[in-house]
Amino acid sequence: MDHFDAVVIGAGHNGLAAAIDLTFKGWRVAVVERAAVPGGAVKTQEVTEPGFRHDLCAMNLSMFAGSAFHATYKDVLAEHGLAFVPAPHCFASVFPDGTHLGVGTDVAATLAGIRALSDEDAGAWQAMLDDFGRKAPHIFGLLGSPMPSAAALKVVWKAWRAGGWPMLYDLGRLLLSSPREFLDDHFASEKLKATLAAWGLHLDFAPDVAGGALFPYLESMTNQLFGMVIGKGGADTIIRAMTALFAAKGGTLLLDAPVAAIEMTGGKASGVRLADGRVLAARRAVISNVNPRVTFERLVPAAAGAADYRRALGKFRPGPAAMMIHLAMDDLPDWSAGAALRDYAYVHIAPDMAMMNRVYSEAMSGLLPVEPALVVGQPTTLDPSRAPAGKHVLWVQVRVLPAQIRGDAAGVITATNWDEAKEAYADRALAIIERYAPGTRAKVRSRAVLSPADLEAENPSLIGGDSLSGSHHLAQNFLFRPVAGHSRYKTPVPNLYVCGAGTWPGAGTGAGSGYMLAKMLAR
Repeated sequence: MDHFDAVVIGAGHNGLAAAIDLTFKGWRVAVVERAAVPGGAVKTQEVTEPGFRHDLCAMNLSMFAGSAFHATYKDVLAEHGLAFVPAPHCFASVFPDGTHLGVGTDVAATLAGIRALSDEDAGAWQAMLDDFGRKAPHIFGLLGSPMPSAAALKVVWKAWRAGGWPMLYDLGRLLLSSPREFLDDHFASEKLKATLAAWGLHLDFAPDVAGGALFPYLESMTNQLFGMVIGKGGADTIIRAMTALFAAKGGTLLLDAPVAAIEMTGGKASGVRLADGRVLAARRAVISNVNPRVTFERLVPAAAGAADYRRALGKFRPGPAAMMIHLAMDDLPDWSAGAALRDYAYVHIAPDMAMMNRVYSEAMSGLLPVEPALVVGQPTTLDPSRAPAGKHVLWVQVRVLPAQIRGDAAGVITATNWDEAKEAYADRALAIIERYAPGTRAKVRSRAVLSPADLEAENPSLIGGDSLSGSHHLAQNFLFRPVAGHSRYKTPVPNLYVCGAGTWPGAGTGAGSGYMLAKMLAR
């Protein structure tokens, strides 16, 4: 039996962040991973043709670059190969009339695009930018604090000191508003509102879902002021650097090592038993970087108890499913809305809020949407190293799909399982891109389609193909993620802790839960 201070289950970026921070604090740590490659939802692989490197799920690394974990370890991570590529042209939306609206680091250019739609909105955008500096420290302070905690209360107190009750009212309204409520409060142009509301669909927020305003607000403001970054050579740059740093500090990483069960001794979690029979003892903590629901359904023995916690986790809802389409391309799309669109990291195809509500309603009813929302990533416009010379990769995320298919809202696809339906539905998605960028399909050399079922098979934390590891609706966010009363990573099983996207502060590449948990354990 091998003995460690802590054993971390799952080599995603949150698990690795926890492992690295504890190792730097003098703990002896092992990370065990069921897959042959570390990374969880942050992987880059040649899934179409040799030389074409595709980010399987996450592509945008701005949250990691701006994280507290990166701020602490950026120098040593850079020594182990971490490298970013800036994206000054961050995101744009295309519209059926052949126009587009984009946001990038050139404030004057962004304002000019908005002013073409509405002088009033250009002024409102500038006012929002000017005000962001007042609100941002409090928002990011809250997102970077355990929930609940004295640190979170201190953030609220500082917000009150900075702006009194008006500041707290503004922040509270922002946290509780739907995207439509927030956007209607500030802007008149439907195109501008649609451009920002599209970000809500990244986190399970249709335009009229309460609590969905924060993400569009943060993405639009931070992208305008700081830009976006992707990984040099692929999003897995963060995983390669983290695993190299972990090894250099004496950490143990075991790949192809699925966990059969969490071991219990004297009523406490005491280690893990691997599928091959090996047992790794954990003197101080077992940390599961696996979806909390999966952790307790598959890994924690029934004899460990925690019946109320298990029942609550059984109600922890996944968000809508997603599909990934990876394309090896001879060239980037020629967007009808203008050649400038080829420079953007993301192009959203979600032209109005009515369409976003419709696709969300269809998916939540178990139907394949007639017209899904698409996020078209163009990483090789920024980082040519991801493809052979003169070639490109296209990253297409098909947002808001049913995990289980009950039918097709368009009445065309008859298959009701994803293995049979995925190629036909991928064709539907590519036909939408073709409408906005004629000739795109002729540039496709090969493709790889990952259905919701494929995503869950690749990563069991993505239940039903939910790329968020759990809906972020208010009922299971903040103090309620994953279970009310257990949002501080500690489970009712002594010495067993959880982190990852299924815990506060949720999905994304910010490594927040792993880093905050490690700091709490080290104290």
